[in-house]
Amino acid sequence: MGITKTLSENKKALFNYQVVEKFRAGLVLKGQEVKSIRQGKMNLAGSFVVIREGEIFLIGASVPPYQPKNLREEYNPQRTRKLLLTKREIGHLVGLTQQKGLTLVPLSVYNDERNQIKLNFALVKGKREIDKREVIKKRETDREIRRVFKKL
Repeated sequence: MGITKTLSENKKALFNYQVVEKFRAGLVLKGQEVKSIRQGKMNLAGSFVVIREGEIFLIGASVPPYQPKNLREEYNPQRTRKLLLTKREIGHLVGLTQQKGLTLVPLSVYNDERNQIKLNFALVKGKREIDKREVIKKRETDREIRRVFKKL
């Protein structure tokens, strides 16, 4: 795999969910959305991926306009965006999402080696509150250990 550049991340997703399996897909975008995403303006917080009628969509991701003054009136920054996957991959995802407690959440948007914008998303399972506390506790102890070794 070549050099990739991460354009947007959903940082809360890895904290709130346990990743079961990761996937990548292309995005169907309009021209000004591409420019806006390449500037790093896309927000994935609170967004999710759904499967409807054999197609897969990204819902809730916000892409602000590239040039707000040149904006068309019908532009919707929160619009539903179609994801590009093969029928076999979509069929595989349909089978996995039927299981109770599993959902699809976007993780990041990046440029691939051919300068195309791709979405990394994952099949996830929700973490319980106690699991989140353990992650915070582990992070704090690791930070403290690094501080001690840095002084030595």
